[in-house]
Amino acid sequence: MSLDVYLKMPNKPAVEAGSGIFVRENGETKEISRAEWDAKFPEREPFVASLDEGGDDEVFSANITHNLGAMAREAGIYEALWRPEEIGITKAAQLIPLLKDGLAKLNGDPDVFRAFNPANGWGSYETLCNFTASYLKACISFPDADVNVWR
Repeated sequence: MSLDVYLKMPNKPAVEAGSGIFVRENGETKEISRAEWDAKFPEREPFVASLDEGGDDEVFSANITHNLGAMAREAGIYEALWRPEEIGITKAAQLIPLLKDGLAKLNGDPDVFRAFNPANGWGSYETLCNFTASYLKACISFPDADVNVWR
């Protein structure tokens, strides 16, 4: 099970196209470059996702394992990430201060948060930090975007 977060804009600005190569690692789905793919999986061809140019209103999406929910709760960002609608969050700009504060807490005492690393190894402190930082960066880049989650 995982959490998917999306930022959407009806008239989205042009965004740089990625590689279209996605892998699941350490409890998150992430896009990697062709060079990274070739280094990890020599002599194998990746499945490349075809990205619909122009019709989609998505400007950001990310995915993270539910195994990190307790860690996010300890950092004070569970509701912001998993249940934004329950705390009145509809726009990316509203997430910015919450994600900044949560990331500061995470970075401020790594050992406290590493204690929440899932025993099964699926997800980690570093995974949650990276996820939160990239989501924050996207919120800053697209403050008027609509916030959507799927859990």
